[in-house]
Amino acid sequence: MVSSRNNHRNGHVLVGNHQTQMESDNDAAINKSPGVGTRHYVSFMLFLGMANAYIMRTNMSVAIVAMVNHTAIHSDADLLDDECPDTDYGNSTHDYMQDGEFDWSTKKQGWILSSFFYGYVITQIPFGILAKKYGSLGFLGWGMFINSVFGFLVPVSAHMGVTWLIIVRFIQGLGEGPIVPCTHALLAKWIPPNERSRLGAMVYAGAQFGTIISMPLSGILAQYSWPSIFYVFGAMGVVWSIIFLWTVYEEPQACPKIDPEEKEFIVKSIWGNEAVNRSPEIPWMSVLTSMPFYAILFAHMAQNYGYEFLMTELPTYMKQVLRFSITENGVLSSVPYLGMWISSILLSMVADWLISTNKFSITKTRKIFNSIGQFGPAICLAAVSYTGCDRALTVFLLTLGISLNGGIYSGFKINHLDISPRYAGILMSLTNASANMAGLLAPITCGYIIEGKPTIAQWRIVFLIASTIYGVCAVFYIIFGKGKRQPWDNPANDVVVYFPKNETDTHETNRMLNNNKQQVRQ
Repeated sequence: MVSSRNNHRNGHVLVGNHQTQMESDNDAAINKSPGVGTRHYVSFMLFLGMANAYIMRTNMSVAIVAMVNHTAIHSDADLLDDECPDTDYGNSTHDYMQDGEFDWSTKKQGWILSSFFYGYVITQIPFGILAKKYGSLGFLGWGMFINSVFGFLVPVSAHMGVTWLIIVRFIQGLGEGPIVPCTHALLAKWIPPNERSRLGAMVYAGAQFGTIISMPLSGILAQYSWPSIFYVFGAMGVVWSIIFLWTVYEEPQACPKIDPEEKEFIVKSIWGNEAVNRSPEIPWMSVLTSMPFYAILFAHMAQNYGYEFLMTELPTYMKQVLRFSITENGVLSSVPYLGMWISSILLSMVADWLISTNKFSITKTRKIFNSIGQFGPAICLAAVSYTGCDRALTVFLLTLGISLNGGIYSGFKINHLDISPRYAGILMSLTNASANMAGLLAPITCGYIIEGKPTIAQWRIVFLIASTIYGVCAVFYIIFGKGKRQPWDNPANDVVVYFPKNETDTHETNRMLNNNKQQVRQ
């Protein structure tokens, strides 16, 4: 049994491939964008949600510096490579930063920082499946609400003991688990194909924006009171969650305030000329034997390996080898991600222009921009491994490589929506869970190679490994990547829904829906 519209916020509406006698009227609206509308508001709220998620993820790494009594736990001098001379960059003392109250060892700090990650990873696939069945909106909104509320408990749990703090951070990770798969599922329902690169990149660029905001603001707050970091950002997260749950809807068909023209434009652009209110079972075997899916999977794993390597180890390299001071290190380590944020927006505008003007197909566009996003850092990382002590050239290449990495948001990152809008959230949960596991290997591999000997030669091995992984997976994506909706997305089982323009059309629509109901029963 189907209905003409799902009026619930968490409804699940899918579409299909049947033809009707009114197709010519429907086709005319697909190529004519109604301009700025509700879909842009939804994208903006998802952007803020992504920024909030990364703020909650990264603020602990700054706060813990102010929380720990470094004098009490300090034993050995930091290990440095003496191949490069000292710098006079930012050599001002930082005595203003008083020691914290907790004498946590480095090992305990590692458990505290990683506890969030483990909670985040284990929820990816379950939430992808649940969101497919029950809708994404509630899981995303309430998950971030839980994440934010437990952020308020971090100061209290820290004073109760390390175990309690680890539990709180783990629960925060659980709450943030839905952010990527549910965001992807919502984008699949709200964003037309010729706007996916631009709006998708804007949404996921919230990750870089959140990191850029979190790091300096957390540092400022930490100078006065480290608990304020969690109170300020926790409050921001709670406010966002309430506004999101109150004003955003699961899909255009359930939104009462959307302009009818925009709703028609979105649904037809994504699904063709028809929509349906039923969802077939997930074709697991077809998904797991699909080469376009594996092209996205390997590209995603390469991205997370390289991104986590740079995020976690770049400051260490700048300190151990290039001998930058902490002040200069912090600034230079954040600059590349500002470049990545800007480039992701600019490149996505070009990608959407290529698609909307039919200069390139979606498949070619995804491959071109994914190549920019992964070959760019691959080449730059390989070059960095041979720059030696040339600090200016090293920083330039790292900034260039990470900036070019923004191309992935118009490449594999949004490609799930192309090959399977119906199962985009599930596909993202699968690739994101695997990618986060790959990302976990990056600091482990780096630590194993440079432990006790942080020389330029050893760091060269680390850089070349990351470069190779980027390059190999980018080639695999070029060979097997696709931009077309795959047969296993199951459009043949869908039922038509027509958008009436007047009273006569409404009667015709009701007749068609009754026929469709009979088809479903059969």
